[in-house]
Amino acid sequence: MQVGLKYGIAVEDVMTGLMIQCRGWKSIYYNPPQKGFLGVGPTTLVQTILQHKRWGEGNLQIFLSKYCTFIYGHGKIKLALQMAYCINTLWAANSVPTLYYVIVPSLSLLRGISLFPKMTSPWFIPFSYVMVGKQTYSLIEALLTREITVHGWWNLQRMWLIKRLTSYLYATLATLLKNLGVSKMGFIISAKISGEDALKQYEQEIMEFDASSLTLAIIEFVALLNLACLVCATSRAVMMGWAIVLDMYFLQILLCGLVVAINVAIYEGLLLRKDKGSIPWSVTLTTLGFVMLVSLVSRV
Repeated sequence: MQVGLKYGIAVEDVMTGLMIQCRGWKSIYYNPPQKGFLGVGPTTLVQTILQHKRWGEGNLQIFLSKYCTFIYGHGKIKLALQMAYCINTLWAANSVPTLYYVIVPSLSLLRGISLFPKMTSPWFIPFSYVMVGKQTYSLIEALLTREITVHGWWNLQRMWLIKRLTSYLYATLATLLKNLGVSKMGFIISAKISGEDALKQYEQEIMEFDASSLTLAIIEFVALLNLACLVCATSRAVMMGWAIVLDMYFLQILLCGLVVAINVAIYEGLLLRKDKGSIPWSVTLTTLGFVMLVSLVSRV
């Protein structure tokens, strides 16, 4: 009988779980009052991005290999379980549609192009149901755990967006380059130890912007672009009338507004904070120039 973990992949726990389930093992959800295991998680932005990049690469590597659940698990585990594994294995790939939804609708709003049905259209109902229903279900699910507050859930939404724009996007590109033979996939261990200042900010739920310039530029670009598009939509509503603008662009304004609301901590790091964990002005000015360039080009 073979025992132990399945190594040779960045997410050996997922790979091991898949293999033992394909051998007939059954899984149960067990959440005892007394915690069975304790661990140390990342406390800064750079640690979180690095760890999730590694997880994203490993999961996508599984999906693109012979261990893809639809291939390796065919006839061994149920189709529903095969699809459930894809929630993890396609973490990284989901960065592409996320990047689309936080950029294209906003730029279309800037140009006056409606991408979603009008409020007066019958098709408005299913689109709005998906957008609102998903977030409502996520909030209720979090509150039912009795361990996450509304404020904690909101922070998770922010980190969900940041990870998809950075960690999972990097993981997708790295995996594609590896499969094309351009580069090799490395294994970088993320540190779990932070300085006193960073740990204090973590306990106060204040973000530590200690990531690379490229990472911060991507986060800033999305935040500033959506803020600029929301201001433009507001000015258009003042001139044309709120009823007309909301009828045509309500879902785009709602999406843009949610991105702006989620990124309030980013704006604080840009404008208000003066500590070591704030965003450098060099990155801010470069990103602001790029946002202005993209906005001008999109309106041509």
